[in-house]
Amino acid sequence: MHRRISALAVTAAVAGGVLFAALPAQAATTAAGRQSVAAGGAVQVNIDELRQQSADLKAKAARLDNEGEHAAADRARAEARALDERIQAYLDAEENAS
Repeated sequence: MHRRISALAVTAAVAGGVLFAALPAQAATTAAGRQSVAAGGAVQVNIDELRQQSADLKAKAARLDNEGEHAAADRARAEARALDERIQAYLDAEENAS
């Protein structure tokens, strides 16, 4: 029993470490366009790309509403709102850093 709990704890720690290490790599972009430096200065974010993703999600929500899929449209709008908030947070961090 003790060995099984230890194995589960190690597995959970390794999985958590992999996810934690992968998140900053997914946020970094090298595409051309307006880029903002997040707090700490290590992560580059393409604001234009995030704005495009938000616009795409809003268009998808409108299409889903027209098709009668209101719950899915609400989820798409919530994702777009979250992206908009993230964009604003990046812009605020950039202003405060300079």
